[in-house]
Amino acid sequence: MGKVTTLNLASIVEHQARLAPEKEAVIWNDVRMTYGELNALANRVAHALGDLGIGKGDKVALSCPNLPYFPMVYYGILKAGAAVVPLNVLFKPREIAYHLEDSDAKAIFVFEGTDELPMAQMVKEGFDRAGTCEHLVVITADKLAPSPIEGHRTLTQLIYDKPAVYETVATDPDDTCAILYTSGTTGQPKGAELTHLNLFTNISTTYNIHLPVLDFTGGEQMTCLITLPLFHTTGQTVQMNTNMFAGNRVVLIPRFDPAATLDAMEKERVNFWVGVPTMYWALLQYVKQTGRDVSKIKEYFKVPTSGGAPMPVEVMREFGEMFGVRVLEGYGLSETSPLATFNHFDRPSKPGTVGQPIQGVDVRCVDEEGRTVPAGERGEIVIRGPNVMKGYYKRPEATAEAFKNGWFHSGDIGIIDEEGYVQIVDRKKDMILRGGYNVYPRELEEVIMTHPAVSLVAVIGVPDEKMGEEVKAFVVLNEGAELSEEEFIDWCKEQFAANKYPRYVEFRDELPIGGTGKIHKLTLKKEVAGQ
Repeated sequence: MGKVTTLNLASIVEHQARLAPEKEAVIWNDVRMTYGELNALANRVAHALGDLGIGKGDKVALSCPNLPYFPMVYYGILKAGAAVVPLNVLFKPREIAYHLEDSDAKAIFVFEGTDELPMAQMVKEGFDRAGTCEHLVVITADKLAPSPIEGHRTLTQLIYDKPAVYETVATDPDDTCAILYTSGTTGQPKGAELTHLNLFTNISTTYNIHLPVLDFTGGEQMTCLITLPLFHTTGQTVQMNTNMFAGNRVVLIPRFDPAATLDAMEKERVNFWVGVPTMYWALLQYVKQTGRDVSKIKEYFKVPTSGGAPMPVEVMREFGEMFGVRVLEGYGLSETSPLATFNHFDRPSKPGTVGQPIQGVDVRCVDEEGRTVPAGERGEIVIRGPNVMKGYYKRPEATAEAFKNGWFHSGDIGIIDEEGYVQIVDRKKDMILRGGYNVYPRELEEVIMTHPAVSLVAVIGVPDEKMGEEVKAFVVLNEGAELSEEEFIDWCKEQFAANKYPRYVEFRDELPIGGTGKIHKLTLKKEVAGQ
């Protein structure tokens, strides 16, 4: 009889609840949830999902800011044997409908939101538009409040009478654990299927990477501050899951704010934080402008990590000097769970690089024929290892295109030096990196072309001091059509998430066309750069 192997990522919370149920797990404002409480609540969610007919292999979407409800529902979904589909909380109805349909989600949990961000209403519109999702559950801040969406139950109503004990569904290592949506250079977003093994190995490696500075073995509980959104792969895996695995405390801030971030660092004695370069820049500017005393923060703050975009060397130097720490950069993608390379503690950092491959992961730079290029030469970054996704959900052609000869092709251009340090020198051809988040012009262009006044559009990234890049649209209007900049941008705000819509628009009589009949974006980029 063959050996039976099971692995469910929810076991990381169950293990800590079994060892020390009274230890703090999640902190948000005055809420201090222990591992025992988190595990019990996740168990109730799993029971409720079973009552809805959701089980092993099903997909469940989750739209929630950095609040204790996120890990509670996230691990409950996993316990039920289903896969989590985290959604950007800024998505508009069109985007929500697409993700629900494409992922085959049978249910979606959504936080009620605020007056400024009416999440539940947005999801309701997307839910109705999709018509494929069976259940909508609203998470309310007031547990006793009725559902703000008529005809749909609240999380409290769903779980109030459910048992606090649950036998987690046995899942195989290669079963899908989460589907994280990421776009390529063309077309609609694709769902990267990450398995329980993908995420577990990336979590355990991330944990081991931090051992030299954060002494997880000494018995002291470490504290991680999470300001990156939990629906994003870095906040979810590198921070939440890794620290649950380690039995640490995670402190949640729903929306990054320099003052709130520093307050939390000081109050909760934060040891570990991951931010994108714009967050580092914002903290520096805030301290300089306010004269904020960071001496108490420096007593505990040990590991600042950066990713999502290249960190300016000067920002890294200033932050390191101000807080008395060494800023470490890493590189990865949603498709790689995400971490693939990192500046390890026991090796010197090389500013401008994202470190060396992590344990168990191979990284190369190859030419167009797939041959490894010599050290110091440019090539496409390819990756293989247990962290690499099993494929794009329901997209065999896209999966086949991404995997060649057993290697995942990132589409990023890099250089690997003689010591194995990786430098990212270029990105996917059209991708815009705004504040650490990927924005894909093709998706925006396809929607903008539906505007009745628009004849042609090209979207590119333009340099921006704060965000790294900002989104700009070059628009040709239909003959006789009238459209102001303000009207165009307001329309885009209704179509796209806040991190996507164009902040700038330039109306033109024509756009540069290349020899193959395609819009020549390089010409536009050179014009913006003054070349």
